[in-house]
Amino acid sequence: MQFENPADTEIRAILSRPTTVAVVGCSDNPARDSLTIAKLLKAHGFRVLPVNPALKPDALMNALGERCYPDLASIPDPVEIVDVFRRSEFVPGVVEQAIAKGAKILWCQLGVIHLDAARKAQKAGMTVVMDRCPAIEYRRLF
Repeated sequence: MQFENPADTEIRAILSRPTTVAVVGCSDNPARDSLTIAKLLKAHGFRVLPVNPALKPDALMNALGERCYPDLASIPDPVEIVDVFRRSEFVPGVVEQAIAKGAKILWCQLGVIHLDAARKAQKAGMTVVMDRCPAIEYRRLF
C-alpha cells in the first residue's frame, strides 16, 4: 500500500494555523536542520517545544525560548503537531507517544518514512505528512 500526503490545501492550512508543535529530535546545534526548522516555525507564530533526551532541559531556551523535554509524555501542555527529526526506525515509538499525547498531526521530515507507523497514526485519527519539510512547503505554498 502506497502512502499519500494530504492535499496542498490541507498542508497550507496546517502551516497557516499556528499552534503548539513538538520538534522531536531537535538539536541545539545551529548547523542542524532541526533547529533551523524549529526557528522557522517559531517565526511563523508556532509555539515550538524541543524534544531531545540527550539535551539538558534549558539547552534550547536561548534559541527557542522554551524548555527542552526528554519525550512527548514529559510535555505538560497539549501538543497539536509532532514534527519528527529522528531516523525512520524511531518513528513507531514517536507515533505511540504522539497518540498517547493526543496530537492531531504527525509531520515527518524529508527522508523520514515509515509506512506502518504512518498508517497507525492515521487509524488513530492523526493527519500524517511524511517526507516533507515545512520550509520547502512554506516557499512552495505561500
